Amino acid sequence: MPLSATARDVLAHRVAAQQLDRDAGTVADTAVLDLGVQDTGPDGGLWALAVRGVVPGPGELATVWTVRGAPHLYRRADLPGVAAATAPFSEADAATRVFDAARPLRAAGIPVLTALDRIADRMRDIVTTPMVKGAVSRALSDAMEEPYNRSCRPCGAVHLYEQPFRLAALRAGLELEPGTSPPVLRPIPGFAPAESVPARLDVVRGYLRLLGPATPQHVAGYLDAPVQDVRAHWPDDVVAVEVDGQRRWLPAADADRLGSPPPAVTRLLGPFDLFLQGRDRETLVADPARRKALWPTLGRPGAVLHHGELVGLWRPRKAGSSLTVAVEPWVPFSPAVRAAVEEQAERLAGFRGVPLKDVDVA
Repeated sequence: MPLSATARDVLAHRVAAQQLDRDAGTVADTAVLDLGVQDTGPDGGLWALAVRGVVPGPGELATVWTVRGAPHLYRRADLPGVAAATAPFSEADAATRVFDAARPLRAAGIPVLTALDRIADRMRDIVTTPMVKGAVSRALSDAMEEPYNRSCRPCGAVHLYEQPFRLAALRAGLELEPGTSPPVLRPIPGFAPAESVPARLDVVRGYLRLLGPATPQHVAGYLDAPVQDVRAHWPDDVVAVEVDGQRRWLPAADADRLGSPPPAVTRLLGPFDLFLQGRDRETLVADPARRKALWPTLGRPGAVLHHGELVGLWRPRKAGSSLTVAVEPWVPFSPAVRAAVEEQAERLAGFRGVPLKDVDVA
Protein backbone atom coordinates (compact mmCIF):
# COMPACT_ATOMS: atom_id res chain seq x y z
CA MET A 1 0.00 0.00 0.00
CA PRO A 2 1.33 3.48 -0.86
CA LEU A 3 1.60 6.18 1.75
CA SER A 4 -1.19 8.73 1.88
CA ALA A 5 -0.90 12.51 2.22
CA THR A 6 -3.07 15.60 1.91
CA ALA A 7 -2.15 18.78 0.08
CA ARG A 8 -1.45 20.37 3.46
CA ASP A 9 0.95 17.54 4.30
CA VAL A 10 2.74 18.11 0.99
CA LEU A 11 3.19 21.84 1.56
CA ALA A 12 4.37 21.34 5.14
CA HIS A 13 6.91 18.81 3.87
CA ARG A 14 8.22 21.24 1.24
CA VAL A 15 8.59 24.08 3.74
CA ALA A 16 10.91 21.89 5.79
CA ALA A 17 12.69 20.29 2.80
CA GLN A 18 13.43 23.74 1.37
CA GLN A 19 14.57 25.02 4.78
CA LEU A 20 12.09 27.87 4.89
CA ASP A 21 11.72 27.18 8.60
CA ARG A 22 15.26 28.12 9.59
CA ASP A 23 16.76 31.43 10.64
CA ALA A 24 20.39 30.83 9.69
CA GLY A 25 22.38 28.65 7.34
CA THR A 26 25.36 28.56 5.04
CA VAL A 27 25.83 28.26 1.30
CA ALA A 28 27.27 24.79 1.85
CA ASP A 29 24.24 23.44 3.73
CA THR A 30 21.47 25.11 1.70
CA ALA A 31 19.49 22.42 -0.11
CA VAL A 32 17.86 24.59 -2.79
CA LEU A 33 21.28 25.43 -4.21
CA ASP A 34 21.57 21.78 -5.29
CA LEU A 35 18.69 22.30 -7.75
CA GLY A 36 19.48 25.96 -8.45
CA VAL A 37 17.85 29.17 -7.21
CA GLN A 38 16.17 31.16 -9.97
CA ASP A 39 17.48 34.72 -10.03
CA THR A 40 14.73 36.71 -11.71
CA GLY A 41 13.64 40.19 -10.63
CA PRO A 42 14.76 42.45 -7.78
CA ASP A 43 13.60 39.95 -5.15
CA GLY A 44 15.16 36.99 -6.93
CA GLY A 45 17.81 34.49 -5.96
CA LEU A 46 19.44 36.41 -3.13
CA TRP A 47 16.09 37.11 -1.46
CA ALA A 48 15.17 33.42 -1.80
CA LEU A 49 18.38 32.64 0.07
CA ALA A 50 17.81 35.39 2.62
CA VAL A 51 14.42 33.95 3.67
CA ARG A 52 16.28 30.68 4.26
CA GLY A 53 18.77 32.44 6.51
CA VAL A 54 21.67 32.59 4.03
CA VAL A 55 23.89 35.58 3.22
CA PRO A 56 26.47 34.39 0.64
CA GLY A 57 30.04 35.52 0.90
CA PRO A 58 31.98 37.11 -1.99
CA GLY A 59 32.55 34.65 -4.81
CA GLU A 60 30.66 31.74 -3.19
CA LEU A 61 27.92 31.79 -5.85
CA ALA A 62 27.77 31.99 -9.63
CA THR A 63 24.88 32.86 -11.93
CA VAL A 64 24.35 30.74 -15.05
CA TRP A 65 21.55 30.04 -17.49
CA THR A 66 20.28 26.51 -16.89
CA VAL A 67 16.78 25.11 -16.35
CA ARG A 68 14.28 26.56 -18.85
CA GLY A 69 17.01 28.98 -19.93
CA ALA A 70 16.47 31.04 -16.77
CA PRO A 71 19.31 32.49 -14.69
CA HIS A 72 19.98 30.40 -11.58
CA LEU A 73 22.36 30.73 -8.65
CA TYR A 74 24.62 27.82 -7.73
CA ARG A 75 27.65 27.24 -5.55
CA ARG A 76 30.63 28.21 -7.67
CA ALA A 77 32.40 24.98 -6.76
CA ASP A 78 29.43 23.00 -8.15
CA LEU A 79 29.47 24.47 -11.68
CA PRO A 80 31.21 21.51 -13.39
CA GLY A 81 28.58 19.15 -11.94
CA VAL A 82 25.77 21.59 -12.68
CA ALA A 83 26.78 21.65 -16.34
CA ALA A 84 26.47 17.86 -16.48
CA ALA A 85 23.26 17.76 -14.43
CA THR A 86 21.37 20.39 -16.44
CA ALA A 87 22.43 19.22 -19.92
CA PRO A 88 19.65 17.67 -22.06
CA PHE A 89 19.13 13.97 -21.42
CA SER A 90 18.84 13.12 -25.13
CA GLU A 91 18.45 14.54 -28.63
CA ALA A 92 14.67 14.53 -28.16
CA ASP A 93 15.08 16.40 -24.88
CA ALA A 94 17.38 18.96 -26.50
CA ALA A 95 14.83 19.54 -29.27
CA THR A 96 12.10 20.07 -26.66
CA ARG A 97 14.16 22.54 -24.67
CA VAL A 98 15.06 24.79 -27.60
CA PHE A 99 11.42 25.13 -28.72
CA ASP A 100 11.01 26.63 -32.22
CA ALA A 101 14.76 26.49 -32.95
CA ALA A 102 14.55 22.70 -33.41
CA ARG A 103 12.62 22.81 -36.71
CA PRO A 104 15.14 24.71 -38.88
CA LEU A 105 18.00 22.69 -37.43
CA ARG A 106 16.23 19.43 -38.26
CA ALA A 107 15.46 20.68 -41.75
CA ALA A 108 19.17 21.37 -42.24
CA GLY A 109 20.08 17.91 -40.93
CA ILE A 110 21.79 19.26 -37.81
CA PRO A 111 21.10 17.42 -34.51
CA VAL A 112 20.20 19.84 -31.75
CA LEU A 113 22.92 18.47 -29.44
CA THR A 114 25.45 19.07 -32.20
CA ALA A 115 24.10 22.58 -32.67
CA LEU A 116 24.48 23.35 -28.96
CA ASP A 117 28.08 22.18 -29.07
CA ARG A 118 28.82 24.27 -32.16
CA ILE A 119 27.29 27.37 -30.61
CA ALA A 120 29.25 26.74 -27.40
CA ASP A 121 32.50 26.44 -29.37
CA ARG A 122 31.85 29.79 -31.06
CA MET A 123 30.83 31.46 -27.80
CA ARG A 124 34.02 30.22 -26.14
CA ASP A 125 36.08 31.81 -28.91
CA ILE A 126 34.14 35.08 -28.80
CA VAL A 127 33.80 35.69 -25.04
CA THR A 128 37.33 35.87 -23.69
CA THR A 129 36.61 38.93 -21.54
CA PRO A 130 33.29 40.24 -20.11
CA MET A 131 30.86 41.11 -22.94
CA VAL A 132 27.31 42.43 -22.99
CA LYS A 133 24.82 39.86 -24.26
CA GLY A 134 23.88 41.96 -27.30
CA ALA A 135 27.50 42.13 -28.47
CA VAL A 136 27.87 38.38 -28.03
CA SER A 137 24.65 37.81 -29.97
CA ARG A 138 25.79 39.98 -32.87
CA ALA A 139 29.14 38.24 -33.07
CA LEU A 140 27.48 34.82 -32.96
CA SER A 141 24.97 35.74 -35.66
CA ASP A 142 27.81 36.77 -37.93
CA ALA A 143 29.69 33.54 -37.19
CA MET A 144 26.80 31.06 -37.57
CA GLU A 145 24.92 30.03 -40.71
CA GLU A 146 21.20 30.42 -41.43
CA PRO A 147 19.65 27.47 -39.52
CA TYR A 148 20.98 28.92 -36.26
CA ASN A 149 19.62 32.42 -36.84
CA ARG A 150 16.17 33.92 -37.07
CA SER A 151 14.72 37.23 -38.12
CA CYS A 152 13.45 38.96 -34.97
CA ARG A 153 10.66 41.47 -35.57
CA PRO A 154 10.81 43.12 -32.11
CA CYS A 155 14.57 43.67 -32.48
CA GLY A 156 14.49 44.40 -36.20
CA ALA A 157 17.59 42.23 -36.55
CA VAL A 158 18.79 38.73 -37.34
CA HIS A 159 20.20 36.82 -34.37
CA LEU A 160 20.46 33.39 -32.80
CA TYR A 161 17.36 31.71 -31.42
CA GLU A 162 17.17 32.62 -27.75
CA GLN A 163 17.03 29.20 -26.09
CA PRO A 164 20.02 27.68 -27.91
CA PHE A 165 21.97 30.84 -27.05
CA ARG A 166 21.18 30.48 -23.36
CA LEU A 167 21.55 26.72 -23.14
CA ALA A 168 24.93 26.79 -24.89
CA ALA A 169 26.42 29.42 -22.56
CA LEU A 170 27.31 27.10 -19.69
CA ARG A 171 28.57 24.48 -22.17
CA ALA A 172 30.91 27.24 -23.35
CA GLY A 173 32.08 27.88 -19.79
CA LEU A 174 30.32 31.23 -19.42
CA GLU A 175 28.60 32.76 -16.41
CA LEU A 176 26.60 35.97 -15.93
CA GLU A 177 28.04 38.91 -14.04
CA PRO A 178 25.81 39.45 -10.99
CA GLY A 179 23.45 42.41 -11.11
CA THR A 180 24.01 43.31 -14.77
CA SER A 181 21.14 44.42 -17.01
CA PRO A 182 21.47 43.82 -19.89
CA PRO A 183 23.32 40.65 -18.92
CA VAL A 184 27.10 40.55 -19.17
CA LEU A 185 28.71 37.18 -19.93
CA ARG A 186 32.21 36.28 -18.80
CA PRO A 187 34.40 33.15 -18.80
CA ILE A 188 34.34 30.89 -15.74
CA PRO A 189 37.96 30.51 -14.63
CA GLY A 190 39.29 26.99 -15.10
CA PHE A 191 35.92 25.58 -16.13
CA ALA A 192 35.45 22.06 -17.47
CA PRO A 193 32.14 20.13 -17.30
CA ALA A 194 32.06 17.06 -15.08
CA GLU A 195 32.05 13.72 -16.89
CA SER A 196 29.17 12.42 -14.76
CA VAL A 197 26.37 13.91 -12.68
CA PRO A 198 27.00 14.08 -8.91
CA ALA A 199 24.03 12.47 -7.11
CA ARG A 200 23.48 15.60 -5.04
CA LEU A 201 22.97 17.69 -8.20
CA ASP A 202 20.75 15.23 -10.09
CA VAL A 203 17.78 17.33 -11.25
CA VAL A 204 15.15 14.58 -11.14
CA ARG A 205 16.14 13.53 -7.64
CA GLY A 206 16.43 17.19 -6.63
CA TYR A 207 12.87 17.94 -7.74
CA LEU A 208 11.53 14.93 -5.84
CA ARG A 209 13.51 15.88 -2.75
CA LEU A 210 12.51 19.57 -2.71
CA LEU A 211 9.15 19.60 -4.53
CA GLY A 212 7.92 16.07 -3.90
CA PRO A 213 5.88 13.99 -3.74
CA ALA A 214 5.69 14.40 -7.51
CA THR A 215 5.00 12.62 -10.78
CA PRO A 216 7.25 12.30 -13.85
CA GLN A 217 4.95 14.81 -15.55
CA HIS A 218 5.61 17.38 -12.81
CA VAL A 219 9.37 16.98 -13.16
CA ALA A 220 9.18 17.10 -16.96
CA GLY A 221 7.20 20.35 -16.79
CA TYR A 222 9.78 21.92 -14.51
CA LEU A 223 12.68 20.93 -16.79
CA ASP A 224 10.93 21.47 -20.15
CA ALA A 225 11.93 17.86 -20.88
CA PRO A 226 10.01 14.91 -22.39
CA VAL A 227 8.29 12.69 -19.83
CA GLN A 228 9.96 9.60 -21.30
CA ASP A 229 13.41 11.04 -20.59
CA VAL A 230 12.42 11.84 -17.02
CA ARG A 231 11.10 8.29 -16.58
CA ALA A 232 14.39 6.94 -17.92
CA HIS A 233 16.23 8.84 -15.17
CA TRP A 234 13.74 8.05 -12.40
CA PRO A 235 15.49 7.07 -9.13
CA ASP A 236 15.06 3.56 -7.76
CA ASP A 237 14.95 4.58 -4.09
CA VAL A 238 11.53 6.25 -4.11
CA VAL A 239 8.22 5.35 -2.49
CA ALA A 240 4.68 5.87 -3.77
CA VAL A 241 2.44 8.43 -2.10
CA GLU A 242 -1.27 8.98 -2.76
CA VAL A 243 -2.04 12.72 -2.75
CA ASP A 244 -5.73 13.51 -3.17
CA GLY A 245 -6.23 10.42 -5.30
CA GLN A 246 -3.11 10.89 -7.45
CA ARG A 247 -0.11 8.58 -7.19
CA ARG A 248 3.16 10.44 -6.74
CA TRP A 249 6.67 9.59 -5.56
CA LEU A 250 9.06 10.78 -2.87
CA PRO A 251 12.62 9.72 -1.96
CA ALA A 252 12.34 6.87 0.54
CA ALA A 253 14.76 8.67 2.88
CA ASP A 254 12.23 11.52 3.22
CA ALA A 255 9.10 9.43 3.74
CA ASP A 256 9.22 9.48 7.56
CA ARG A 257 9.00 13.28 7.56
CA LEU A 258 5.85 13.39 5.44
CA GLY A 259 2.87 14.22 7.64
CA SER A 260 4.82 16.29 10.17
CA PRO A 261 3.08 19.45 11.42
CA PRO A 262 3.67 22.55 9.30
CA PRO A 263 6.53 24.73 10.53
CA ALA A 264 5.23 27.80 12.33
CA VAL A 265 6.88 30.45 10.16
CA THR A 266 5.77 33.35 7.99
CA ARG A 267 7.70 34.28 4.85
CA LEU A 268 7.30 36.69 1.93
CA LEU A 269 8.24 34.47 -1.01
CA GLY A 270 9.53 36.13 -4.17
CA PRO A 271 7.62 35.49 -7.42
CA PHE A 272 10.12 32.85 -8.60
CA ASP A 273 10.93 31.23 -5.27
CA LEU A 274 11.38 27.46 -5.63
CA PHE A 275 8.40 26.87 -3.34
CA LEU A 276 6.21 28.41 -6.08
CA GLN A 277 7.91 26.51 -8.91
CA GLY A 278 6.18 23.17 -8.36
CA ARG A 279 4.22 22.06 -11.40
CA ASP A 280 1.31 20.89 -9.23
CA ARG A 281 -0.14 24.35 -8.81
CA GLU A 282 -3.53 22.95 -7.82
CA THR A 283 -1.81 21.46 -4.75
CA LEU A 284 -0.23 24.78 -3.85
CA VAL A 285 -3.42 26.78 -4.43
CA ALA A 286 -6.74 24.95 -4.69
CA ASP A 287 -8.83 27.91 -5.89
CA PRO A 288 -8.55 28.51 -9.69
CA ALA A 289 -9.05 32.28 -9.40
CA ARG A 290 -6.26 32.53 -6.84
CA ARG A 291 -3.97 30.40 -9.02
CA LYS A 292 -4.60 32.80 -11.90
CA ALA A 293 -3.74 35.77 -9.67
CA LEU A 294 -0.53 34.18 -8.36
CA TRP A 295 0.73 33.00 -11.76
CA PRO A 296 -0.39 35.59 -14.34
CA THR A 297 1.21 35.67 -17.78
CA LEU A 298 3.06 38.87 -16.89
CA GLY A 299 3.89 40.67 -13.66
CA ARG A 300 3.92 37.91 -11.07
CA PRO A 301 3.37 38.90 -7.44
CA GLY A 302 5.04 37.26 -4.49
CA ALA A 303 3.18 34.97 -2.08
CA VAL A 304 2.65 35.13 1.67
CA LEU A 305 3.52 31.80 3.28
CA HIS A 306 2.12 31.29 6.80
CA HIS A 307 2.35 28.05 8.77
CA GLY A 308 2.69 25.91 5.66
CA GLU A 309 -0.05 27.55 3.58
CA LEU A 310 -0.16 30.31 0.99
CA VAL A 311 -2.48 32.92 2.49
CA GLY A 312 -2.12 35.91 0.18
CA LEU A 313 -0.19 37.91 -2.39
CA TRP A 314 2.27 40.75 -2.00
CA ARG A 315 3.88 43.34 -4.27
CA PRO A 316 6.65 45.84 -3.55
CA ARG A 317 6.01 49.51 -4.23
CA LYS A 318 9.07 51.69 -4.13
CA ALA A 319 8.53 55.44 -3.87
CA GLY A 320 11.70 57.47 -3.79
CA SER A 321 14.02 55.94 -1.22
CA SER A 322 11.40 53.98 0.74
CA LEU A 323 9.44 50.76 0.27
CA THR A 324 5.76 49.95 0.70
CA VAL A 325 4.66 46.33 0.68
CA ALA A 326 1.11 45.92 -0.62
CA VAL A 327 -0.55 42.72 0.64
CA GLU A 328 -3.72 41.07 -0.66
CA PRO A 329 -4.90 38.56 1.96
CA TRP A 330 -6.75 35.42 0.91
CA VAL A 331 -7.90 34.79 4.48
CA PRO A 332 -8.61 37.17 7.35
CA PHE A 333 -5.32 38.16 8.98
CA SER A 334 -5.28 37.91 12.75
CA PRO A 335 -3.19 40.48 14.65
CA ALA A 336 -0.46 37.84 15.01
CA VAL A 337 -0.37 37.10 11.27
CA ARG A 338 -0.35 40.80 10.45
CA ALA A 339 2.53 41.39 12.86
CA ALA A 340 4.48 38.50 11.29
CA VAL A 341 3.91 39.91 7.80
CA GLU A 342 5.07 43.34 8.94
CA GLU A 343 8.21 41.80 10.43
CA GLN A 344 8.99 40.09 7.11
CA ALA A 345 8.33 43.34 5.24
CA GLU A 346 10.92 45.03 7.47
CA ARG A 347 13.28 42.22 6.61
CA LEU A 348 12.66 42.78 2.88
CA ALA A 349 13.30 46.51 3.21
CA GLY A 350 16.55 45.79 5.04
CA PHE A 351 17.52 43.36 2.28
CA ARG A 352 16.89 46.09 -0.30
CA GLY A 353 18.72 48.66 1.80
CA VAL A 354 15.79 51.07 2.08
CA PRO A 355 13.44 52.08 4.93
CA LEU A 356 10.00 50.48 5.09
CA LYS A 357 7.33 53.13 4.68
CA ASP A 358 4.20 51.01 5.09
CA VAL A 359 2.60 47.58 4.89
CA ASP A 360 -0.66 48.13 3.03
CA VAL A 361 -3.00 45.21 3.76
CA ALA A 362 -6.01 45.44 1.43
